[in-house]
Amino acid sequence: MTNVLVLCTGNSARSVLGEALTNHLGGGKWRAFSAGSNPTGKVNPLSLEVLAEKGLPTEGYRSKSWDEFALPDAPKMDLVITVCDNAAGEVCPIWPGHPSKVHIGFPDPAAAEGSHEERLAAFRKVYAMIEAKIAKLIEVGVERAEEV
Repeated sequence: MTNVLVLCTGNSARSVLGEALTNHLGGGKWRAFSAGSNPTGKVNPLSLEVLAEKGLPTEGYRSKSWDEFALPDAPKMDLVITVCDNAAGEVCPIWPGHPSKVHIGFPDPAAAEGSHEERLAAFRKVYAMIEAKIAKLIEVGVERAEEV
């Protein structure tokens, strides 16, 4: 089992989508978690709307601090992925087991403005971008994550 931690600042959109997609595309061989350096405390409802549209589970997601995953009893991560530039530039906790790290940045769909449909379109676009990168990552494996 390959454990992956997907990080962003707020843990409400991109990191949640990354968690969902890694679990979905990983075929039971990859297990993902998500967290944020400064969690918002709630998952963006448009993240869940896009997941539902794509037929992925929407239950069990919560916005949480990355500190949970630096604790001694936390799951040992094989790979930590930052999906926003802010989190990539922050000083991360020391992760148990010293996992590989990679930055794969995506635009923040939560920053989109406009009607519900326009904001949802931004989430769909970022979902597709994350899906492509996660599929490639799973194809090449942790050892070659930098190539993604």
